Amino acid sequence: MKSMTGYAYKEFSNENVTVSIEIKGYNNRFLDISVHLAPWLSPLESDIRKYITSRFARGKVDITIRLKEVNAQVQVSANANAALSYKAAIEELVGTLGLKQSVDIETILRLDGVLELEKNRDAEKYWAIIEPVLIAAADQFDSERLREGKYTEDDILSHISAMEEAVKTVSTYTPVLEATIKDNLKERFAELLGDKIDESRVLTETAVLLMKYTISEELVRLSSHLSEFRLEIERNLSPGKKLDFLAQEINREVNTIGSKSAILEVSHAVVEMKNMVENIREQLRNVE
Repeated sequence: MKSMTGYAYKEFSNENVTVSIEIKGYNNRFLDISVHLAPWLSPLESDIRKYITSRFARGKVDITIRLKEVNAQVQVSANANAALSYKAAIEELVGTLGLKQSVDIETILRLDGVLELEKNRDAEKYWAIIEPVLIAAADQFDSERLREGKYTEDDILSHISAMEEAVKTVSTYTPVLEATIKDNLKERFAELLGDKIDESRVLTETAVLLMKYTISEELVRLSSHLSEFRLEIERNLSPGKKLDFLAQEINREVNTIGSKSAILEVSHAVVEMKNMVENIREQLRNVE
């Protein structure tokens, strides 16, 4: 079982470049990937998304990639039109102010847009450097999610064990519940008819009420759901969606048992089970 929250940071440097990758994970119903990188590296975004999609199934995953070049190839060009426009504007201003001052080249060169700098960058060339760092960061991120997921799994399974014990406790009251229904029905017939009780009528009415109020079927389904819950955790590394569905079914059976039961001990057990289900569902919000 994996948590959807986690953090990872990896960095690589050589004589020409430094690459750092940061990954943050948050809860989300589906897989939502956000990639933050320099505009000139945008051609690599599809490769990054494809790799992350192959590694993770759910959660919001934020990836920030920073790349710093040390000895980048730079091409500098002069914008003659911009320089001439600056020169003309300055000379006009000097004349208007009545100054006796010439325009020197140093002043022109400091003005924005006169010298244009362009780095010769090939994004695809840097993928060979970025990819292993991304893999290492994803491995660290996955390990962090597994570590947190283990704590979550232990907590959820403790609630499942407690619910299984509660089901056993409730099951011991099933005969009592059926006997109570039968005794109450006999008392009502006795109050209404006295000694003129039709035993077959009592049995018929008892059977009808037992069909309506017995909890045997709900207990069987509840036990089945709890067993399936355990199996799903064992066989699936990303069981979040299936477990969420099973938690809903477990909650449904518990509510039905609570609505049918007229025994105080069973009602108390149902309250405890409902509280356990809520805790499980809360934890599942962070499970991949």
